Amino acid sequence: MNPDRFPSKDAELAAVLADGRRRTLNGVVTLAVLAAVIAGAFAYSGAFDMARYGGAVTTILTLAGDSFPPDFSRWPLWGRPLLETLAMSIAGTVLACLAALPLGILAARTIGPAWCGAPVRMLLNTLRSIPGLVWGVMFVAAVGFGPLPGVFALACHSTGMLGKFYAEILEHVDPGPGNALRSHGVSRLGVLRFSVLPQILPRLVDVTLYRWEHNVRAATVLGVVGAGGLGLEIITAFHLFEYREALALILVLLGLVTGITIVGARIRARFLSQE
Repeated sequence: MNPDRFPSKDAELAAVLADGRRRTLNGVVTLAVLAAVIAGAFAYSGAFDMARYGGAVTTILTLAGDSFPPDFSRWPLWGRPLLETLAMSIAGTVLACLAALPLGILAARTIGPAWCGAPVRMLLNTLRSIPGLVWGVMFVAAVGFGPLPGVFALACHSTGMLGKFYAEILEHVDPGPGNALRSHGVSRLGVLRFSVLPQILPRLVDVTLYRWEHNVRAATVLGVVGAGGLGLEIITAFHLFEYREALALILVLLGLVTGITIVGARIRARFLSQE
């Protein structure tokens, strides 16, 4: 037995322990920096200013009391705003899908051409970085009031989000089946049809339905800038201090979102069960 082996084992053990201590120290420092950033964000936003919470609970309770019971007396007039909100969400999501799919293919690092990947990813980042309300203001100025600017605003912002999701889904496609098909002379279109699409379709449907659910709520917010729908009715009710009617409209919106969520969950479950 060579006695020189023992010191080397001790040195290896010491190196492992030192690496462990270094990793622990790095973890502690990272957590400390993260905690400091979070605390700084709360402090900068005034969350630690206790004086600001003095009348908050009383004000909320008073507003809630003024909102009960909800007033549904004008419900016959809410059919059109309800349809406008639903139409905006559907049309905006469909336009976003039609634009996001080719852009997502170009942006995917494993599929799209290398020369256009970075510019397309920058375009998608720009589209989703601009808030939906800003898009709404731009399109209201361009095409006037009503649901149409809301459709374009939802489409632009959703294209940026869905394009990113689609690209990431495409980047995680298993290349094995596609390579096997190509080795037998199958065209790129055939590989896309028989290898890529079956792998990504359930996930594409999943994120698209989620975005549609989000767009229903986003369409309501766009009412602030004159894009119509239930959002405009809710904002008008608040401006007129008709809190009971505003609560009734919010409950109608809640029913719409809940219905869409149930439908989306059933469609999503059907597609995901095919994986």
